[in-house]
Amino acid sequence: MKRASTSATRVFVYGTLLSGQPNHGLLRGARLIGPARTRPRFTLYDYGPFPALSSGGKHAVKGEVYEVDALTLAALDRLEGHPRFYQRTSIALDRAGRVEAYLLPTERLAGRPIIESGCWRRHMKERKPW
Repeated sequence: MKRASTSATRVFVYGTLLSGQPNHGLLRGARLIGPARTRPRFTLYDYGPFPALSSGGKHAVKGEVYEVDALTLAALDRLEGHPRFYQRTSIALDRAGRVEAYLLPTERLAGRPIIESGCWRRHMKERKPW
């Protein structure tokens, strides 16, 4: 069995990259580490068709952690518009160490609704249709 490359990166996903969500296909071949959540130091926003995570706040945001190779990380960076739109940043998870996550600068989030539950899947079930 082949060992994981030293270039593997752990990435926290919390929205359209989650299993069962529209962009999850980009993680084909990535290794699921498991469900995770951030420390209660973030805010999750509804940005319309996708969520946006911002540092600063009091919410623990739920998601999944995947171990990805350099090619998959580059594909994720393209999807997220890193570094011009989202910014890939190292964050601390609750009981799971540090991982990379895509955060949106606070100035892009003015007027956007906050997802109080910190859970995109739950929010999608509860959200009223446009």
